[in-house]
Amino acid sequence: MSEEKLDPVKLVELGRVQKPHGLRGELCIEPYADSPFIFEGLTRIYLRLPGKKPRPCVLEGWRAHQGRALITVDRSQGRDQAEAWRGADVLARERDLPPLDEDEYRPEDLIGLPVMHVNGSRIGLLEDIRDVAGQVLWFIHDEDGNEIMLPAVDEFILDIDLDAGVILVDPPDGLLELYQQP
Repeated sequence: MSEEKLDPVKLVELGRVQKPHGLRGELCIEPYADSPFIFEGLTRIYLRLPGKKPRPCVLEGWRAHQGRALITVDRSQGRDQAEAWRGADVLARERDLPPLDEDEYRPEDLIGLPVMHVNGSRIGLLEDIRDVAGQVLWFIHDEDGNEIMLPAVDEFILDIDLDAGVILVDPPDGLLELYQQP
């Protein structure tokens, strides 16, 4: 008797629960995508508190609100339950998400890639991508252990080559030196 090997479910981070919204258990989500419309068409998401396993949830509804998403899930009925999800990662199965446009990338495809300066020198590895006060920042660690924060804007990110496994950037003058001072 042969066992059929199932592919593990690949989860993609969509954002983070910022806070409860209202009294009915809505969750205010800071989406990692450029738009809160990433929730369009989804019926299931996962919520993962720090250090815990992701918990599946039925996505009962969502709406855009001031650049964020307000979602209603079956695991959040009332403000107290919503408060318990504060800080949780919001994930979805990769297969449930719409295909990416040619110039779009998921954070997990970029994390760990080497970041090269346009002059040919290696800056370091991309360790994290975070939305900080409405601006997406790339956190790059160089060989000396310095953490460099680079705004993820077209002006500085020149090329992402997933086939070659490298990111080419042209940071503003003085940025690298600012982070690499002893």
